[in-house]
Amino acid sequence: MASLTDVLAPVVEPIDTSWMQQARSRLDRLTKPFGSLGYLETLAIQLVGISRTLSPALERSVIVTMAADHGVAQEGISAYPQAVTAQMVANFLRGTAAINVLARHIGARIVIVDMGVAEAVAAHEKLLSRKIRNGTCNMSCGAAMTREEVSRAVQTGIDIVAEQLTQGMDVIATGEMGIGNTTAASAITAVMTRHPVERVTGRGTGVDDAHYTRKLAVIRRALEVNRPDPQDPIDVLSKVGGFEIAGLVGVILASAQARRPVVVDGFITGAAALIAAAFDSHVTGYLIASHRSQEPGHRLMLEHLRLRPLLDLDMRLGEGTGAALAIPILQAAGKLLMEMATFDEAGVAERLS
Repeated sequence: MASLTDVLAPVVEPIDTSWMQQARSRLDRLTKPFGSLGYLETLAIQLVGISRTLSPALERSVIVTMAADHGVAQEGISAYPQAVTAQMVANFLRGTAAINVLARHIGARIVIVDMGVAEAVAAHEKLLSRKIRNGTCNMSCGAAMTREEVSRAVQTGIDIVAEQLTQGMDVIATGEMGIGNTTAASAITAVMTRHPVERVTGRGTGVDDAHYTRKLAVIRRALEVNRPDPQDPIDVLSKVGGFEIAGLVGVILASAQARRPVVVDGFITGAAALIAAAFDSHVTGYLIASHRSQEPGHRLMLEHLRLRPLLDLDMRLGEGTGAALAIPILQAAGKLLMEMATFDEAGVAERLS
């Protein structure tokens, strides 16, 4: 197997500023007061910089939802039992979870991936079984994964993007499922943003005060035991990450390399974005933050990545639900740029001064 260095050899190109300037010039000539479409204009400019065309294709959207379990769940840091991960994957496959409803609503293709669910998940035509192992090790006692497992997980994400590109993919969104993964995401965020554990850690699935106090202690212990190196994203992933988070790192990197916009969901997929940006800082130009999660660390994470969320709906479900809601906003921004007339085209008089 190729090393992770080999896997990441194709460098992510920065988004194209010359194309962005062309988009800005067109927006300024459209039949509207200057800047009156607000952040939609900024978004349209970013999409042009990503795609290198004034007519970015945005219709074929794909939501990749990766699932895995976390050994740290045995520390009692979740309001739900670990069996829920496999049960929710079955729910995804039946098409009856929130992400299925929203994917149908926006006409997106959804890809469900078993990256490391602890319980056996029955074979299904809609399931990509890419299990690295039946859940990670307990990160409060030692490393969650080996570096080789991280390499396999990241490569899996890269391979999935390659498969989706052959089927037609203009926009990709990230989603996840895994009992215990807010604990892993909090640990990653604490390491990568240098904020204290208590500032980046929320109540996840809605734990009570006793569970929350335990969760903080578990994360602090994991960081003390493992001492992840923020300068080495592989080290951070292997010590306090998860299989689904590592897989999403690969999804983000490969999508950026393919010059596709990446719609990041919430806190857990944001942790994957933090790691991907640590591999290559140009990744951030391809990221679109769909919403601001209720998780307190998410705001700090977005500030670190310098991303502005499109929505703020007090959501904290995950699965890719926030990303699904944001995709039509991207499509709207692109259509406004492409389909609105300029003052000259419409025969409308421009501003006097």
